[in-house]
Amino acid sequence: MAFKPADKIQDLQYFGEFGGVNPSISDSSTYTFLSAKTMFDTFEGNAEGCYLYSRHTTPSNLYLGEALAAMEGTETANVAASGMGAIAPTILQFCEQDDHIVSSRTIYGGTYAFLKNFTPRLGIKTSFVDITKLEMVEAAITSKTKIIYCESVSNPLLEIADLEGLAGIAKKHNIPLLVDNTFSPLTISPKKLGADVVLHSLTKFINGSSDTMGGVVCGSQELIDTLRNVNDGASMLLGASMDSLRAASILKNLRTLHIRIKQHSHNALYLAEKFEADGIKTVYPGLTSHPGHELFKKMMNKEYGYGGMLTIDVGSLDKANQLMELMQERNLGYLAVSLGFYKTLFSAPGTSTSSEIPEEEQAAMGLTDGLIRFSIGLDNDIARTYQMMRDCMVDLGILQDR
Repeated sequence: MAFKPADKIQDLQYFGEFGGVNPSISDSSTYTFLSAKTMFDTFEGNAEGCYLYSRHTTPSNLYLGEALAAMEGTETANVAASGMGAIAPTILQFCEQDDHIVSSRTIYGGTYAFLKNFTPRLGIKTSFVDITKLEMVEAAITSKTKIIYCESVSNPLLEIADLEGLAGIAKKHNIPLLVDNTFSPLTISPKKLGADVVLHSLTKFINGSSDTMGGVVCGSQELIDTLRNVNDGASMLLGASMDSLRAASILKNLRTLHIRIKQHSHNALYLAEKFEADGIKTVYPGLTSHPGHELFKKMMNKEYGYGGMLTIDVGSLDKANQLMELMQERNLGYLAVSLGFYKTLFSAPGTSTSSEIPEEEQAAMGLTDGLIRFSIGLDNDIARTYQMMRDCMVDLGILQDR
């Protein structure tokens, strides 16, 4: 039977303390013990089902983690206060001084800055490569390489990683493959394709309402236990813990993710096809013109579509800014970073979410000044939205009137 990630979420059943259809929220920072020995055993990691301190975990966080692990098909998961609060500790758990990382060159700006500017302070080096060229990935591996890191769909260029190919390289060299799946929840299942660890910023599509931050690392029980270890666990000691109230809120929103992703994908494909037909340089995995279209098609969970992210290039930063400001003025979305909101969000990543990447490196990877990254919203009448967007482009001289 095919892996059905949304069904895995829906099949989980939690009852609240008093029979509520939502699990009760554990609104405590610390927990009592019936005996001193149980407290000792919990510190040693030998008391299953006992809770110690909310920086370690809480019942509410475990509920959310279990649901996300079910979605990604991993043994378990650990939630954090932000996407970077999941990514950074996980990388540091695998790596120490003199170790090496092979990473995609097109990744979220915060992750890039962490690997480029922060981890070298700890003696950890990173080689940034074109993740779409498997031979370059393998050539970059050294005897000190501890992880391969990539995004399923890269931010912001929407490059598609060959996860099965990368997993084969990782296994050949006995190193783990870590995949950030933030842009493609449900649409791609990295664990099914051979990834060892799956990461998300829950702030984005998974929560979907742009009202909280969150992150998760989905992996083996051994990895999650290591991250939570009170003596040397990076998640435990670096303190990027999620609040129980936020965990409960995200869990509720997670129940509708499958519905939202289908609508995001439907709307994005419609706009991408229209923009491309208008002669606008458009990048979207659902277009046959996308270099990774066939690869995405091979990897995807088809019922959820190609995702809600697309880019267009209008030629210059001035034109990009004028268009975004006009679209916001006409209530077509918000000029804002982040993604996965019910409303369309747009930004020029070269001067925002990817601004940590030096200009010469942006140019080398094809990140141009005129590029606009869209997170397409849940518009009910996407044909109307398209016509209004097109009118904005006509008014600015980007397109000719029909």
